Amino acid sequence: MLTIASAASLRVYVSEWENGKRPISERYSKILRALFGVTDDELHGRPPGPRDATQTDGYDDLVARIDASRSVSLTMVKTFMDQTELLRTVDRQMGAASLIDQMTGHLATLEDALTFAVLPGTRRPVARALAGAATLAAWQALDTGAVERAWRHYELGKRAAKEADEPMYLAHATAEQAYVLCDAGRPAMAVELVRDAQRLGGAVMSPRLQAWLYAAEAEICAKAGMPDDCRRALDNAARLLPPGEEARDPDMLSIFLNEGHLARWRGNVLAQLGDDDAVDGLYVALNSVDPTFVRATAGLRCDLAQAHLTRGEYDQAHVHLREARLLASRTGSVRHRRRIEQLTQRL
Repeated sequence: MLTIASAASLRVYVSEWENGKRPISERYSKILRALFGVTDDELHGRPPGPRDATQTDGYDDLVARIDASRSVSLTMVKTFMDQTELLRTVDRQMGAASLIDQMTGHLATLEDALTFAVLPGTRRPVARALAGAATLAAWQALDTGAVERAWRHYELGKRAAKEADEPMYLAHATAEQAYVLCDAGRPAMAVELVRDAQRLGGAVMSPRLQAWLYAAEAEICAKAGMPDDCRRALDNAARLLPPGEEARDPDMLSIFLNEGHLARWRGNVLAQLGDDDAVDGLYVALNSVDPTFVRATAGLRCDLAQAHLTRGEYDQAHVHLREARLLASRTGSVRHRRRIEQLTQRL
């Protein structure tokens, strides 16, 4: 403890030290360091020594990361895209619940690569990869019931698509985001958003993506109680869909749509409208569905259950709900489970 007497002595000592009449002792060095926050170099009048490596201001690390980002070649971007494709395949067959950590890490890697990429030639390919990955992560989050995370991922996907100057990716992310609004009980707003997605895509969209957007509009219009708009959108989807068995859009790898897929989608929409024609179309789709689309098959079973319920065929509805419940449990789909419970209450 510093007493009054010692404090007076210290004042005299400091005064003499400041006037250069007395060298500083180790005893008073400790006191002065504590009181005034000075360094030993300042106390003894020495020039400051070299900066410690731990005291760097961050520029070296920043420049290192920026330099490293310049090495993100097209080969590395392809690796990012391949990783997204692998996660998409696993998700389609096994569900999203087991992929949350992997998807989070994948997005973080892509965001980091984009953050420190400087020039457009490097940024755009990475942003394109991020747009696709973020949209997939958003759909997975929606399927597992994490709706706020889904919304944020869609916003990330849209920003990345704009950065990449990719209208197709922007249109796709925007249209899928409309499903979040629809599930949240805002179907009218969702209709506006999915139509805005068509505008955002513009004239550069592939015919398959245009057909997909119209099919999405039809489904959302059905939920919004707009049957005429719904049927017009279905007709537009059928008109624009390229013929043949090929389902994958080479320009938008997240899009799977052929006549079989559209038949399933049409059945889903007609079932929501209470149309008797839904059942026949849904059975055609069930017989042709790709067995690797496990989650989609769960949705198809729900559609069949709903169509049979509309016709008062409760035994058939019960069979399809049982199958749908098994598939939803297999994929961990919260979204399908919710729908199954709603339909079960009608039995």
